[in-house]
Amino acid sequence: MTRVTLADAKAHLSALVDQAVRGETIQITRRGKPVAEITAIGAAREPIDLGLLQILTGSMPPQAVPARAWLRRQRDEARY
Repeated sequence: MTRVTLADAKAHLSALVDQAVRGETIQITRRGKPVAEITAIGAAREPIDLGLLQILTGSMPPQAVPARAWLRRQRDEARY
């Protein structure tokens, strides 16, 4: 992990972003204390297979209590 001061991060932001893209984590410090990190964004999510999701949810039994009623009861009982 690379540590840089806030002033250095301002001056070299493009280079630090390039380092992050290559997989490094950059820690930014202010007065010697870590305050932020620059990291690469993770890989893109895989698309959801809607057919498989429909098969899964179609095989689930219906709930005895509608979600609205369940949530209202939880709220009224102060358990959330």
